[in-house]
Amino acid sequence: MTVRAAARPDGSGGPAGWVPWSLVALVVVPAAAGSLRLAELSGGPRLMPDNPAMTASPMPVVVHIISAILYAVLGAFQFSARFRRRRPGRHRSAGRVLVVLGLAVAFSALWMTLFYPRQPGTGALLYIFRLAFGSGMAAAIILGVAAIRHGDVARHLAWMTRAYALALGAGTQVSTQGIGNAVFGASEVTTTLMLGAGWAINLTVAEYIIRRHGGSRIRATAEVGSS
Repeated sequence: MTVRAAARPDGSGGPAGWVPWSLVALVVVPAAAGSLRLAELSGGPRLMPDNPAMTASPMPVVVHIISAILYAVLGAFQFSARFRRRRPGRHRSAGRVLVVLGLAVAFSALWMTLFYPRQPGTGALLYIFRLAFGSGMAAAIILGVAAIRHGDVARHLAWMTRAYALALGAGTQVSTQGIGNAVFGASEVTTTLMLGAGWAINLTVAEYIIRRHGGSRIRATAEVGSS
């Protein structure tokens, strides 16, 4: 093992060891809201805003919530370079599961967008945003799978990072929508723009990570694997 590779932060136990846990923390609020919705759909008390479409056709939302929580939590640790180096078999096995979960998240979101009636306070622009970002997540996962099948690890990590960033949009939207409502007041325009901002912020951060750190992480993994 080279000293240079060993000294790099690896995202799991060194200087960047907080990264997976911070990603998990980002989804605590939407995961809690999703859990309340699941409890409601299973006959529990109504604590969430009423949505007759979900009550009439609960399967898509159940699939979406369960898949999204598992994808967010399990996916966070796939970005640990130490985990990839020390447990490559588990990384690949978890990756296969995450592909299924991620596609379930994306396609269930698209199904609800296309077939559930629009909720009050949402408009055409939010409808377009949901179609675009849901399709983008599915496409990123498919491109990530295609890349690794061709042995292109850097491109694989890049596309999977983008897919994960889109999946975590709900976590960032808790903040963007809260700030937007506090500053501009609650309205259809504010809701739409702040939800869009959540996805846009996550994609911007993902692109920054891909361009600034992606190459060094790939080199570190390759050096350790070949030593």
